[in-house]
Order: sequence, then C-alpha cells, then structure tokens
Amino acid sequence: MRKGDEDRGSLLLVITTRGRHVACLERTLGVDGLYRWARVGPAESAGSDEIQEFLRKRARFDEDSWAIELDIAEPERFIAETTLTG
Repeated sequence: MRKGDEDRGSLLLVITTRGRHVACLERTLGVDGLYRWARVGPAESAGSDEIQEFLRKRARFDEDSWAIELDIAEPERFIAETTLTG
C-alpha cells in the first residue's frame, strides 16, 4: 500500500479478510528495548476512505513508513499470535 525507505521507517500492517478491514498493527519499540505489534488506526470494518486518510496522516508524520496489506483467512488468530509474540 505504501513503500517506505529501505533502511528505516515504521512498519504498518493493514489486516483484512476478504477485502473487509479488520485492524492495523504497527511495530513499536517498547521501553524495554523490544519490538512489539500494537493495534492502531481505524476500527474494524472501517471504510476505505477512512483507512486511506489514516495512511495519509501516517505518511505525513513518517515519510519513511511502510504500509503492507495482508488479506488473510483467520485475521483474529494472526493478530493474537502476532501481538503475543512481538
């Protein structure tokens, strides 16, 4: 959805299932120095206009950011496993 800098910039996953928005996950650095995935952005079932506006705002904040859309069959399981393991 958005290609950022090859060496830096935040990473944002836009999770969908069958074209329906489920969540956005961002890789963040915790105070303990470890990376974790956190939910950010529009709520589940948000429309494409709302998602695009969110991505535009993020790009203004971090011009190096990446946004990758994953359309997967079991998004809730993926989110749970991803946010649990970091």
